[in-house]
Amino acid sequence: MPDTHAATKDPSATRSLLRLWPYVRPVRTRLFSAAFVAVVASCLGLVIPLVLKWIVDGPVADHDPGGVWLGALYLLLLGVAEAALFGFRRWLVARPLASVEADMRADLYRHVQRLPVSFHDRWASGQLLSRGTTDLMLLRMFLAFPLTFLVVNGVTILAGFAILLSQQWSLGLVLLVPVIPLVVLCSVFETRYSLVARQAQDQVGDLTTVVEESVLGIRIIKGFGRHRSQALAFRELSRRLRGTELAKARLLAGLWGLITTIPELAIGAALVLGTVQVADGDLSAGTLVAFLSTALALRWPVESIGFLLAMSQESATATVRFFEAMDAEEEADAASPNSPVPAPEAELAGTAQAVPGRDELGIRFEGVVFRYPDAAEGSSAVLSRIDLHIRAGETMALVGGTGSGKTTLTALVPRLHEVSGGRITLDGEDIALMPRERLRGLVSVAFEEPTLFSASVGDNVRMGGGSPADLERALDIVQAQFVRRLPQGVDTQVGEQGLSLSGGQRQRLALARAVVGRPRFLILDDPLSALDVHTEALVEAALRRVLQDTTALVVAHRPSTVMLADRVALLSGGRIAAVGTHQELLRGNAEYAWLMSGADDKGEDER
Repeated sequence: MPDTHAATKDPSATRSLLRLWPYVRPVRTRLFSAAFVAVVASCLGLVIPLVLKWIVDGPVADHDPGGVWLGALYLLLLGVAEAALFGFRRWLVARPLASVEADMRADLYRHVQRLPVSFHDRWASGQLLSRGTTDLMLLRMFLAFPLTFLVVNGVTILAGFAILLSQQWSLGLVLLVPVIPLVVLCSVFETRYSLVARQAQDQVGDLTTVVEESVLGIRIIKGFGRHRSQALAFRELSRRLRGTELAKARLLAGLWGLITTIPELAIGAALVLGTVQVADGDLSAGTLVAFLSTALALRWPVESIGFLLAMSQESATATVRFFEAMDAEEEADAASPNSPVPAPEAELAGTAQAVPGRDELGIRFEGVVFRYPDAAEGSSAVLSRIDLHIRAGETMALVGGTGSGKTTLTALVPRLHEVSGGRITLDGEDIALMPRERLRGLVSVAFEEPTLFSASVGDNVRMGGGSPADLERALDIVQAQFVRRLPQGVDTQVGEQGLSLSGGQRQRLALARAVVGRPRFLILDDPLSALDVHTEALVEAALRRVLQDTTALVVAHRPSTVMLADRVALLSGGRIAAVGTHQELLRGNAEYAWLMSGADDKGEDER
């Protein structure tokens, strides 16, 4: 995955958070209304000291109990109104912000589905999961609380200091003295906290990846007795995350302590100075009470700055992480101006609708070159100048040593990877000029690893299209009679990754998914590897009937699979080394004969 732990400088918090505006715009009226209501509620709290001043300088000084009770009633009404307004603010933001979070999560999911396979090769799944869960939860909390109260507390502090200065300007100036050191302190805190917050969020992604892999690979962990090593790896990541979280806590504790202490010292100095002025007769007792009450009412808005800044920084880094995934470029489609179209294809674009000649029918690879996008500069191509023609209605077996690039070549046909050079045509039409939806409607694929989803058997198979009758036909073709013996038949839930089924059962369902839609072009990557010899023979017999009606490219490792094909292509050294029938290659190609002998144990795993 990309180096998200690198010490790169993220954009400023303000610039990052402004990118949320397109999601916030539809609910802006309720958010602005909620902020206005909160400002009114907070300012009502500043009226309470003025009522206290009236009580002390009026009814208390005049020994009027009735006036005191009236003042108490005013205070009660102000408190009730303030509480009601804050409750109304909460109601205003709850539903729209839940919608904002849901919209962002849906957009992220849709975007991730459209990203190229090379993106998923680089990114750990846990990093994407943490962006779609923890980070979006942080953003919802930010919009609900810190964003509003940064505005509310700012207005409250300004209004409060205006009241303080109007009551006694000399005491007000005493309370203004801490402003400069607090601004400097917050600036230093923001810089340091943002780095630690980003580090913690990246580490949460790493931890999520370990948990996900441990759950999905639990059979491997138990089978090899690796639970202790996995637990140690998890503990090490947890220890690192704990250390980072403690660093965040230390920064926040230090800021909070200073933000609390500095204003308290100023309030203490104002109290002493105000008491002296009352003793000298320069200030009324009611004014001093109101002044101190206002100053104390401003304690929470000032002290909460650290907490609000911390949440804002975490939200800013969460926004950066969210848009790191959202900014990744989606698969360019044929209609996109960014779609890579080499010169020959551009020339053919105007004649794409022409009726193809007989030699153009089927699948044709013309000078195809491929290297992975993340390959080192100057490295050799995985595939180099592939020229191959699979005629319409023909089944071609693709044979090669481990690591020769067979799976990579088959992945180019449905454009899971883009060719680096040359082109691939289906019935004379360049696949680079086809919309992906149309291309993948023409081409069906069965991968070597039979991935199933947490859904019913029928839903898994019908991902390949087709009608209920086609579903039954596909299950018969792949000899999946075991489905009818399941508790709910085709409606039986197969569980996560289909692990409730055997390997052979999963492979047969994956193969059924490939053939259910009666595809025009079929790509099979060693589709029979997990079947026993008896089931393999039955499936092969049924597949022969399917392959008569389609054009197919089949990756084969065993002679029994090769015998399904009309011709065989040998892939060696990134090139097509030979093409012919099975018997022709056995007699005339030593490498092919050696591969078919079952002696292939060299090379690295195929990428």
